[in-house]
Amino acid sequence: MKNLKQSIVLLSIVAVSFTACKKNEGGSATFNNRSTSAADYSQSSLPVVAVSGDITNSVTWTAGNVYELSGVVTVRNGATLTIEAGTYIKSSVNTSGLQNGILVIAKNGTINAVGTYTDPIVFTSRYLLDDNANTMANPGDFGGIIILGNAKINAGYKLIEGLTNQPKFYYGGNNDDDNRGTLQYVRIEYAGFVLAQNQEVNSLTLGGVGSGTTIDHVQVSYGLDDGFEFFGGTVSPSNLVALASHDDQFDFDNGYTGVIADAIAIADKNSWHSTSGGNSDSNGIESDNNTPAEDATFSLTPKTHPILVNVSVFGTENTNGISGLGYRNGIRERRGSEATLADVIVSGYSKGISFDADANANLSDLNSTSVHGFTNSITSAIGAYVDGGGNTLVVNAVSASSFGVPQPWYNTPGSPSTVTLPSWANSWTKLVF
Repeated sequence: MKNLKQSIVLLSIVAVSFTACKKNEGGSATFNNRSTSAADYSQSSLPVVAVSGDITNSVTWTAGNVYELSGVVTVRNGATLTIEAGTYIKSSVNTSGLQNGILVIAKNGTINAVGTYTDPIVFTSRYLLDDNANTMANPGDFGGIIILGNAKINAGYKLIEGLTNQPKFYYGGNNDDDNRGTLQYVRIEYAGFVLAQNQEVNSLTLGGVGSGTTIDHVQVSYGLDDGFEFFGGTVSPSNLVALASHDDQFDFDNGYTGVIADAIAIADKNSWHSTSGGNSDSNGIESDNNTPAEDATFSLTPKTHPILVNVSVFGTENTNGISGLGYRNGIRERRGSEATLADVIVSGYSKGISFDADANANLSDLNSTSVHGFTNSITSAIGAYVDGGGNTLVVNAVSASSFGVPQPWYNTPGSPSTVTLPSWANSWTKLVF
């Protein structure tokens, strides 16, 4: 393993005030309403280009149009989808029971979506592009983005979660250097689609995506399921913001082994929270090696082992949420998953980091109060953990304030619209309250 300290960027936290023209005011608003406080984008007046079906010849989407996706749009058969900086993309009106507005980059397709610091590419709700101040965005208005690659996974050749069983929706292979293109300075808002129980489309899903793929400066906000989910692969994205996802902000599965550098996950107390067996199953980060159906002993290789460098995971003061169940853990390691953490902060969760008993590895110095620089409220269990140094975990507001992180972040009615973000995330991002 490379020397992590050579690649660590020290966390620089600055308080950034974000204001927006609000469609919906009020501290007691539901998650739906709280996430819809942004005014329509000025791009509402642009011509709309309808897109559906497979893209099998290279094409460019330009900033002079808004692109409306209908159904599952798949880039495949050697085609490249190029998206200009400043381009806005939405979904058509959902048809009951059908997947709408989902962009898929297949194993033999490529995306070249390069926005800029001041002119990002935005995938968002149609209701923020309809020139109607009375309509409001909701999670699930846009389907989501799925990138499928040829890198190794530990479940062979697999159908991606949330799509119907077709060969073009499979991922996995033997090329860990696989390159599916570039995603830079991109925002994905109000995404998600539920095909069936435990079969959801996330804001950004990466299945078997290789290290040759470039992903940085990407924000996902108000998603119906997870923010970022990685199913195997070796892609190493950086400068990521996950805001107010319905389920986990980050999720790792099926042997993912890349590096996540310079990232922040921010929970929202008004989120619905996902459940499992009647209990909360909503975490800042959730990590599994396999599902029980794939591997009863969770030992298949490559083992899920993300390397998290300079990552901050922020919960909320109010952990109940709409469902009354609240968030579960800042980080949850289970089902054979492993992790390396360096310069990681976890704060604002009732439990900071949990290693479930099925993590299947010895950790001699894990106890209820301390592990490798983490202190306070660690679940006493076993798991695989590599210490990269500089890690801090706190679960109470007094300790959290030492990081310049005002509890309970941006969630309290009447508090200023202020959220703490790293310095790299203060222009291309958009936080709406």
